[in-house]
Amino acid sequence: MSGRLKVLSVFTFLGFFGGVLAYFTYKKVFPVLIQIFPELLQAEWFLTGIAGAVMTLVLVTIWASISPPR
Repeated sequence: MSGRLKVLSVFTFLGFFGGVLAYFTYKKVFPVLIQIFPELLQAEWFLTGIAGAVMTLVLVTIWASISPPR
């Protein structure tokens, strides 16, 4: 398997599990946040965007920290 295909496979795998984690986080956290910030968080796009941004940041940080230096 070529190096590029390995990198794409790893990001595909991480993206899938990041999406699953974001989904479950959204389902558990959303009811609590809607009570705290009812008007802003009724826009589902806002919370989904925040979850996606956080998950991407975490996953890329993990990837950058475990990759070997060149």
